[in-house]
Amino acid sequence: MTALPTEAFADLTQIQSVAVDPAGDRVAFTAHEFDADEDDRVASLFVAPTDGARDPHRLTRVDGASAPTWGPDGDRLAFIAAREKDVDRRVGRDDADENGESADETDEADESSDGAAGDEEPTPQVWLFDLALGGDARQVTDFEEGAAEFDWSPDGDRLVVAARDPTDAERRYLDGRTDGEPVETERLQHKLDGVGYTDSVTTYLHVVDVDTGDADRLDDAYGGGAYQDLSGMEPAWGDSGRIAFTSCRADDPDDTLVRDVFTIAPDGTGLRQLTDSDRSANSPAWSPSGDRLAFAAGDPENWCVPTQVYVYDGGDYGSVTAAFDRTLARGAAPQWADEETLYALFADEARTRLCRVDADGGVTRVFEAQGDDRAMAAFDYHDDRCAFVFSHPSDGRDVYAVDADHVDVADGDATGTGDAAAASDAGDEPSSLTRLSAVNDDLIDQYSMPAVRRVEWESDGHDISGVVYHDPDVDLDAGDHPLVVAIHGGPLSYDEPVFSFDHAALTSRGYVVLRPNYRGGSSYGRDFAEALRGKWGTHEVTDITNGVESLTDRGWVDDDRVFGYGFSYGGIAQGFLVTQEPDLFTAAAPEHGIYDLRSAYGTDDSHIWMENEYGLPWENPDAIDASSAITDAGAIETPLLVTAGTEDWRCPPGQSEQLYVAAKKQGVDARLVLYEGEHHNIGTPDRAIHRLDELFAWYDRHDPAVDNPDATDPHGRESGE
Repeated sequence: MTALPTEAFADLTQIQSVAVDPAGDRVAFTAHEFDADEDDRVASLFVAPTDGARDPHRLTRVDGASAPTWGPDGDRLAFIAAREKDVDRRVGRDDADENGESADETDEADESSDGAAGDEEPTPQVWLFDLALGGDARQVTDFEEGAAEFDWSPDGDRLVVAARDPTDAERRYLDGRTDGEPVETERLQHKLDGVGYTDSVTTYLHVVDVDTGDADRLDDAYGGGAYQDLSGMEPAWGDSGRIAFTSCRADDPDDTLVRDVFTIAPDGTGLRQLTDSDRSANSPAWSPSGDRLAFAAGDPENWCVPTQVYVYDGGDYGSVTAAFDRTLARGAAPQWADEETLYALFADEARTRLCRVDADGGVTRVFEAQGDDRAMAAFDYHDDRCAFVFSHPSDGRDVYAVDADHVDVADGDATGTGDAAAASDAGDEPSSLTRLSAVNDDLIDQYSMPAVRRVEWESDGHDISGVVYHDPDVDLDAGDHPLVVAIHGGPLSYDEPVFSFDHAALTSRGYVVLRPNYRGGSSYGRDFAEALRGKWGTHEVTDITNGVESLTDRGWVDDDRVFGYGFSYGGIAQGFLVTQEPDLFTAAAPEHGIYDLRSAYGTDDSHIWMENEYGLPWENPDAIDASSAITDAGAIETPLLVTAGTEDWRCPPGQSEQLYVAAKKQGVDARLVLYEGEHHNIGTPDRAIHRLDELFAWYDRHDPAVDNPDATDPHGRESGE
């Protein structure tokens, strides 16, 4: 097959969240598609029967959608979207409202004052499909600043919605910022990546009538904390009749990662704080009866301590997974199966895998049918049927459903807790496992997708793992293949076999790709993660270098054709590699990284993380300088393609400029690419394609096996234009 063209990225569909209806008959999911005309990602909402009887049915197009959540009756599906204002909200009032204004008069007032009207962009609101009646979605909420999160009441008549509610003075400030007036703040957490400069506006919970849209603010249920705008309040309405949420009520909430769990009655009375400000808590989930509350929580001062599942019961709470030295997977939340059992995704030996959690303590690895060559990217559990998003290097990233009984097959257990006879051996796919989508089949059928294998090597007496991707027609043992070392961020993250456009684009061009799980990452327990704490630029350098040498010793790759790329900590690690191991890479591409921890402090959004790990720059300068690649920049010999986003507040662009100038000052071939208006991500489809073109051109430019006499950039312009 031919190489995967970079412009085919615009044809990619990326499935995100899944939600199974209460009866287990249907699954809703969101998928990111790309609008080539607008150069934008569009999130659409789909529904499919869990038995696979028909293809997924599209519910939304072009307007965007997130957080699909089924109502308790199973026929209504609510979601958040920034759609054009619902016509019913503008002109659907009967004759006159309660103040005697006509519908036309009310409409005129709405259009002059509402942020979703006129020329302004619509704000995110909760919308609702009634799948029994049919028709388009109906707008439920109408918050001036938009709706951020929501949950259904047990009776399905109301929603609890998190929404910002500015005072009059704050409203004037926000309007002024829109008009270009100065940023004014007294907050310590003065910026957040993806949010921008922060303000003092408080987020409250509101109880909203589903039929009328009338909203009552719960004055005691308000958010707070340094990362409130990113974490949210995560409201959960239980059958107990109480609403759980998270917030930070510390004296200086911008100077801590503590986050507590609270509950409140729907009428706004009876606020209770359940936790003791000793955890960074998130994702509260009520048991079916509403008597117990589970939540995830990490250590607010040491992110290497595994994030665990806690259960609050009868006035006390405690970890029920403390004996399991594994962290919850990124973004994972506990889900109740019954009063005694929960399920959650854990990071376990370079694999995101499903585990059963006993509400009184104990963890069991389950669903061996996942296998070792695909990742579980999302999961939703209901009594009879469960849904997953599986990501497989050559099969794509798609939605699957399986009988709940077949989920509970543990290591060496072919029967599980229910009728799992169809799973004849642990690891076999049960007969009920059904693929519900095939969103990228046209792409997969037309172009070569990678083969994958796991590898291990020894490094300083430790067994280090990695994932190797290659074109299925490439014979690794033939050797002399160019290698790309793709380094994960975090560093508390890990790599497992996944479907990735980047991987396919590389391997279809003959590259072998190594993704190393270096010390300092997660999935191998606290000690493994903590090895790099306060010691950046040490163990990961050794582990990655030994991984490259291992593949060279196997005869798989040419050590004169070794290239690097990596985003965030993947960029940071390359800074250390090119200053400490200048002969390792033929060319490197550090992306959106940090290379000078002193100057990053206060210019990024991570001052709490920095202080927790290193202390303050004026109190511990030696350790901070030792973990800054810029202090060894005189050793750089490797050609560098350095990229950054101009509004990346996680790894500010000035960091990349420092590394770039340090290389250029010494006559090292270097190129700087800054993406205007971009924060800590890859960005729009055009920019994702631009990034890949830059990578391939940079590698070709420095590959000794490539005849590349023309000094042109990847977009056909003469050098220097």
